[in-house]
Amino acid sequence: MANKKVVVAFSGGLDTSYTVMKLTQDGWDVYAACANTGGFSDEQLKKNEENAFKLGAKAYVTLDVTHEYYEKSLKYMIFGNVLRNNCYPISVSSERIFQAIAIARYAKEIGADAIAHGSTGAGNDQIRFDMTFLVMAPGVEIITLTRDKKLTRKEEVDYLNEHGFFADFTKLKYSYNVGIWGTSICGGELLDPTQGLPEEAYLKHVTAKEQEALLKIQFDKGEIVAVNDEKFDDKVKAIQKIEEIGASYAIGRDANVGDTIIGIKGRVGFEAAAPKLIIEAHRLLEKSTLSKWQQYWKDQVANWYGMFLHESQYLEPVMPDIEAMLTSSQRNVTGTAILKLRPYGFETVGIDSANDLTKSKLGEYGETQTGWTADEAKGFIKVSSTPLRVYYGIHKDEKR
Repeated sequence: MANKKVVVAFSGGLDTSYTVMKLTQDGWDVYAACANTGGFSDEQLKKNEENAFKLGAKAYVTLDVTHEYYEKSLKYMIFGNVLRNNCYPISVSSERIFQAIAIARYAKEIGADAIAHGSTGAGNDQIRFDMTFLVMAPGVEIITLTRDKKLTRKEEVDYLNEHGFFADFTKLKYSYNVGIWGTSICGGELLDPTQGLPEEAYLKHVTAKEQEALLKIQFDKGEIVAVNDEKFDDKVKAIQKIEEIGASYAIGRDANVGDTIIGIKGRVGFEAAAPKLIIEAHRLLEKSTLSKWQQYWKDQVANWYGMFLHESQYLEPVMPDIEAMLTSSQRNVTGTAILKLRPYGFETVGIDSANDLTKSKLGEYGETQTGWTADEAKGFIKVSSTPLRVYYGIHKDEKR
């Protein structure tokens, strides 16, 4: 009888390396699949392929879904200016969903009997992977050796060494997850709520020669089309360009305390130059090109969009409805936002847009008005005060 097929979501780390070897030793035909959402270098992917075969995999494949990730998620997070707790760009959360979708799709293509991943039982990723596999690959067995066996790092390393595989799996002080939408940092000082991360914990440091510089990001209907006058048809490359510029100033560092899906609170550090710069530039342009109520209602649905992404609800049927509203809201968000960069931070400067609503001929805030007379202004104010005058006229004792 032919061996059963299992697809292992392979990152190249300790847990997934153990999983590939153990399942191979147990008689499975292992197909190692690395789903890349922009966080792996070419060198890392090549090393992953080499190691997968050393560990006993029957096949290895890189599933590059970076552009799909942009088109189906990042684009809408930019439209919505999505930051969890007004702080954290939802990077790992959304990346995992698209990695899981890619793995499930591949498993169905090869007729796999099972899918395996290396998540533990203490984090959010187990939910993102399992839920996606249950929906996208129904009937396919889900194997999680690290979670089910409660394996320690030492047990996994010892097993690999005993079977002839040696690699540097030294437990580092910090753990990193690098992606196109930012790098998360866990461990170290973050385990103490009174401390922040030291300089050496970050992967990117100030290398900019100039102390200050302007960054111009041009949008067309909410999407980036140029960076400092350099045109980009490929939105992923535009994001990477902004990351390159912003990272040289060490922009986008912070730490977020948030509620996990499983109910406990977690603290994560991050460095995310591109998301922070893009979202603030986009928000700045929207302030001048959207109406008051467009901004208000877009913020409401965008907040839910971000929560659903984080909570592993990307496949919830309401998500395309929210995306449709976010897309519609961007029809006039065209123009250039200008930011001033400096080491470790930035400030907004201004915008240039044909759709700038501050250019109205009806009036200039705090200066002159031509769309109404002084008497009309007085009448508007008096009518607007009517509900308050009625209430406090009756409840005189409640006046503040």
